[in-house]
Amino acid sequence: MTEQPGDGRETGGARGVSEEEARAWAELVDAARRTVADGLVVGTSGNVSVRVGGTVLVTPSGVPYDRLTPDDVTGVDLTGRQVLGTLVPTSELPMHLAVYRTTGARAVVHTHAVHATAVSTLVDELPPIHYMAAALGGPVRVARYAAYGTDELAGHMLRALDGRTGCLLRNHGTVTHGTTLTQAYDRTAQLEWMCRLWLTASSVPGLSPHLLTPEQLGEAGERMRGYGQPPGPSGG
Repeated sequence: MTEQPGDGRETGGARGVSEEEARAWAELVDAARRTVADGLVVGTSGNVSVRVGGTVLVTPSGVPYDRLTPDDVTGVDLTGRQVLGTLVPTSELPMHLAVYRTTGARAVVHTHAVHATAVSTLVDELPPIHYMAAALGGPVRVARYAAYGTDELAGHMLRALDGRTGCLLRNHGTVTHGTTLTQAYDRTAQLEWMCRLWLTASSVPGLSPHLLTPEQLGEAGERMRGYGQPPGPSGG
C-alpha cells in the first residue's frame, strides 16, 4: 500500500527503548531511506522491520522516512500489540508478523519496486533467468493477490515463501527476509534486478531468453554455500 502522510494516529507505547532496540531502529531508518534513494519505493510505499528478541520494530504508517527520528521508534510484540512508541505501525504489519512467526528471520523488507511489480502481473513465477535465484532458495513465486494489510494477503505470501527467502506479491510488490537487515535488503535489490533482467531479455522481438534448468539452479545454490570470505579472528 502507498501510505499517505498524516495517516499515523497515536497509540500508547508501553515501555522504554533498550540500547539494542535503539541501534536496531537507527539501522531500520537508514534502510527505509535507502529504499527511496535506490528507487525501490516512492514516498512511503513500502515498509521495513527488524526483530529484536520478542519485539518487532517496524516503520510507522504514513510517515515519510526522512522525517523519522530516534524518538519515533515503533514496536510491537509477535501478537501485534504495540509495546514501543506512539505512532501506528505500518498497515502491512500482518505480513511482517507472519514471517517472524513462521521463520527464523530477523528482518523483513517490503517494496513496490517497479520491475518486480511489473513481473508480478505477468507470470506465476519469475522465470529462472539468472543463477542468483538460488540465493532466494529457488525460482521466485508470485503470491496470489489480496487486499493490502489483510491476513489473507499474509497467508498467500507465506505459501509463496515456502522454502524461499523472497517472493513477489501479485499487482503489489516484493517481500524478502533475512537473518540481518543487510541480507534482507540485498535480497530485495537482487530480486528487483532479476525482474528487470527478465523483462529486458524477454522484450527483444523474435527471441526468447535461455532459462536455467533446476539442476543448474541447484548447482548454483550449492556453490553459494561456500561463497565469500571464511570467518576469521575478526569474525568477518
